[in-house]
Amino acid sequence: MRNFFRLVAVLAFATGTCAVSLQPALAQDASGPRLGYVSLERILRESNAAKAAQAKLDGEFSQRQKDLADTAARVKPLYDYLEKNSAVMTDSERARRQKELADQDKDFQRRQREFNEDLNQRKNEELAAVVDRANRVIRQIAESEHYDMIFQDAVYFNPRVDITDKVIKALNAQPASASAAPSAPSVPAGK
Repeated sequence: MRNFFRLVAVLAFATGTCAVSLQPALAQDASGPRLGYVSLERILRESNAAKAAQAKLDGEFSQRQKDLADTAARVKPLYDYLEKNSAVMTDSERARRQKELADQDKDFQRRQREFNEDLNQRKNEELAAVVDRANRVIRQIAESEHYDMIFQDAVYFNPRVDITDKVIKALNAQPASASAAPSAPSVPAGK
């Protein structure tokens, strides 16, 4: 029985010592970790860097988009004419016009697919540059304001931890030369 009391006394002393030694550590972190939230979607929609990237893409691809629209406008009357007059055409004329329409439609579909692939690739490059800059700004804010963690995706966040406006403001304050990402070579309009 004496051993039991001795064990209890040792455990009580050890527990008391641990509790005493943990109190200063807990007191330092009484407020808990400092957390923040950033909406990447808002940054990509509202920041000047994202708007400049979109304007750059519009400039690069507007002529090709116009060319595609012109091609579609040229193919439509051929289709309409064939639909309207196919009953009165000779077999050879109908076959010739169908082949002409099929060739032009095939060319249009190919050019449209290439346009979409090129646009998506350039959009991904430009957005990646904006996201990279935003992440650097977020890290700077986190370090200077002593955040422990900043989330970009969350199911729920309290608006008081949202620092998106602060990030957008810091991004917008950067000089325009900082937003210039190395651009990929332009794709010729005739591709």
